[in-house]
Amino acid sequence: MINIHRALRDNRLIKATIGLGAKEFNQLTESFEREFQRDKRARYERELQKGNRQRKPGGGRIGRLRTSESRLFFILFYFKCYPTLDLLGLLFDLDRSNALCNIQRLTPILEKTLGEKQVLPRRRIGTLKELLVIFPEAKELFIDGTERPIQRPKDKERQKGNYSGKKKMHTRKNLIISDKNRQIGYLGPTTEGNQHDYSMFKEEFPPDIFPGDKVLWVDLGFVGIKKDYPDSTVVMPKKKPKGRELTADDKERNKVISGFRVLVEHAIGGVKRFRITTDKFRNKGDAFNDRVMLLTCGLWNYHLSCG
Repeated sequence: MINIHRALRDNRLIKATIGLGAKEFNQLTESFEREFQRDKRARYERELQKGNRQRKPGGGRIGRLRTSESRLFFILFYFKCYPTLDLLGLLFDLDRSNALCNIQRLTPILEKTLGEKQVLPRRRIGTLKELLVIFPEAKELFIDGTERPIQRPKDKERQKGNYSGKKKMHTRKNLIISDKNRQIGYLGPTTEGNQHDYSMFKEEFPPDIFPGDKVLWVDLGFVGIKKDYPDSTVVMPKKKPKGRELTADDKERNKVISGFRVLVEHAIGGVKRFRITTDKFRNKGDAFNDRVMLLTCGLWNYHLSCG
C-alpha cells in the first residue's frame, strides 16, 4: 500500500500524488472526516429504517482505508493521477470493485467538504444580483471555454454531438469565469464538444446581466459579443481581416490583451493539474464527468485560498 506519511513529509511528492501541499491536505482532512462521519450516520439511519441494518455503526469488517487521511488521500490520488481501477486497487491493496465503491462513496463527501469550505464555483448566474454575490469586488472578469477528451461514443448521434472540430477528437466542454486572482467563480454546465464557446455563453447569460463597470476579457471565440451585449464593456483581440494582415498597432494591442487574458488560462491550467480532466475520460456517466470538473475547480480554488 502507498506510504502516505512518506508523501506528507515531502512537499514535492505530495503535490505530485494528490495536487495539494501537506498543509493544505491536513487542513482539508479535518473537514473531510466530519463529513464522512455525517454520511456514515445518515447511511446507518437509512438502512435501519429499511430494516436492512442490525449492527451498530462501526460493526462489521474494517476496510483497508481505515483513517480519514487514507480516505482523503485515496480520492485525491484518483483525481490527480487518474489510474485505472486495477492499478488503483493494487496501490491501495483493494480489488477493483472495492476501489470503485470507494470512489463512488468518497466523491460526494469530497464535494460536501469543498462546499463547506466555500470554494466550489457557482453553476448558475441568472441575475445581476447573483453575479455581484459571486464577484462582489472584481472589476474584471475573464471568460473562456475549456474542453477535455472523452472516449469515442458508440452511438452515432453522440459521436456527432461530442466531436470537437477544434480538437479533432470527442470532448465535453464547460464555460469558466475567473477573476484576476485566478479564482474560478463560475462553472457552466457540461455540454457536448461541438458547442461553440459563444453559443454556450449566449445560452447561459441574458444580455443585461453584465454591468458596464465590469470589464469582460474574452478571446476571438466570442466574436459577436459586443453587438449582442451592447451595455457591457468587452475587451477582445482584433481579428485578422480576410486577405490582409493586422497593422503593427493592432498586433501590439492584441499582445497586451493576451497578456492580461492569460489569467484565465492560468486558472484553467490549475484545474488541469488533475489528470482526470486531461486524460481521455474513461468513466461512462455524463453526471460524473460534470462532477469531476466541479470538484477540480473547487480543489484549485481551495489551493489558492490556502496560499
